[in-house]
Amino acid sequence: MAIGKNKRTSKGKKGGKKKVTDVFTKKEWYDLKAPKMFAVTNFGKTLVTKTIGKKLATDGLKGRIYEMNLADLNNDQDQAHKKIKLCCDHIINKDCYTDFYGLSITRDKLCSLIRKGFTLIEGHTDVKTLDNYHLRMFCIAFTKRKENQVKTTCYAQTSHIKKIRKKMVDIMNSEARKVLLKDLVQKFIPESIGKEIEKQCKKIFPLQNVLIRKVKILKRPKLDIAKLMDLHTETKEDEGKNIKSLPESKEATNILTAELKH
Repeated sequence: MAIGKNKRTSKGKKGGKKKVTDVFTKKEWYDLKAPKMFAVTNFGKTLVTKTIGKKLATDGLKGRIYEMNLADLNNDQDQAHKKIKLCCDHIINKDCYTDFYGLSITRDKLCSLIRKGFTLIEGHTDVKTLDNYHLRMFCIAFTKRKENQVKTTCYAQTSHIKKIRKKMVDIMNSEARKVLLKDLVQKFIPESIGKEIEKQCKKIFPLQNVLIRKVKILKRPKLDIAKLMDLHTETKEDEGKNIKSLPESKEATNILTAELKH
């Protein structure tokens, strides 16, 4: 054998075992903060790779979208058919501060609404809020039987559908243009826009189950950290509202009535 031909003899065994390392040792946890418009502000934790060299952990977190059920955010099971999207915009220490990014209705809720004998009417429009958020709103509605109706079906005519769809778009535009995004989100939760559409369309054709089916954010203004932090910090007015909403304890007594008894 010629010297130097078999090069593998000097390099050891081929395909040696690789060192097994735990992936989670390179990760760290961050807390997720929801805006104060929701009852639960700390809604979870998220995982990200630790800062290595010039690659910062915060860069991997900014822009992440989190989808949560509204029932978990508000501690109300009646709102379980809605899902809220929150976007991570700013990080301080180990806290990720999020902002509203979208809304949708769960599939099972939509499937439960669709039935034979009724007309489904949908409408959508692009709106702009006072704080320059561009949204696309989708609305859904179903026809309703009139009082003392004998006929089993209640299909709307094409002329009625067009009028209702136009009224939907007009109401969504008027409701969104005159408020800030945070105020608009508070209208989505109790379905005040859907109730207004149902009320105004009653003269055209009676409706039921009128919902804002989906909300998408098309364009957002430049990030203002001061405005974002205002969404997460409670003001004196908010604290006053929370104090008023707290139930009075059973042990609490009126001082004047207590003195009179003695």
